[in-house]
Amino acid sequence: MELTILAASGRTGLALTRQALERGHTVTAIARTPSRITVDHPNLRKVAGEVGGPLSIDADSVVLSGLGTDTPGVLLDGAKAVIAAGPRRIVWLGAYGTGPSAEAAGEGAAVLAEFFGDRIPDKIAADTAVLEAGGTVFHAGVLTDEPAGPGRTVGLDEAPAFDLGAKVSRETVAAAMLDEAENPRFAGRVALPLAG
Repeated sequence: MELTILAASGRTGLALTRQALERGHTVTAIARTPSRITVDHPNLRKVAGEVGGPLSIDADSVVLSGLGTDTPGVLLDGAKAVIAAGPRRIVWLGAYGTGPSAEAAGEGAAVLAEFFGDRIPDKIAADTAVLEAGGTVFHAGVLTDEPAGPGRTVGLDEAPAFDLGAKVSRETVAAAMLDEAENPRFAGRVALPLAG
């Protein structure tokens, strides 16, 4: 498949890029500073890109986003830029306990509101835009840099209560997002990547 990875120099973006190449896909990796993409491969093209402007994305491509930020507004700008580019599908990384998953997360959502503060509306708006465009939004819990372990992906109807002790590795999340890119099960819905 033709895949485009947004924020490919970040920790989740690098995991997505590396695993996509290992699965035999052709990858366009977009980052503000492409030299920070520490993966090299004949099927990898590194591209400079800012989510605040138009993105050059092939219409046959599936976009996977590991975009995260400390600046409100960046996520919605990124979602709008990806949607405007018109890719075949979008698989977007969000945060468990925000927007559609806040009710399922229970009391843990209040912890996230405290942690993310003024970024919560941006996260919700970006997720909403992607969902309305038919994309899949992955609401991951607390992320670690551990190696990939066994994982499973569920919908909101099977969501566990939010637990700060229940962590999932970025590698496991990347694998789940790539599974969705290859075989969509949650188009237009929120999916939760879980460890174990």
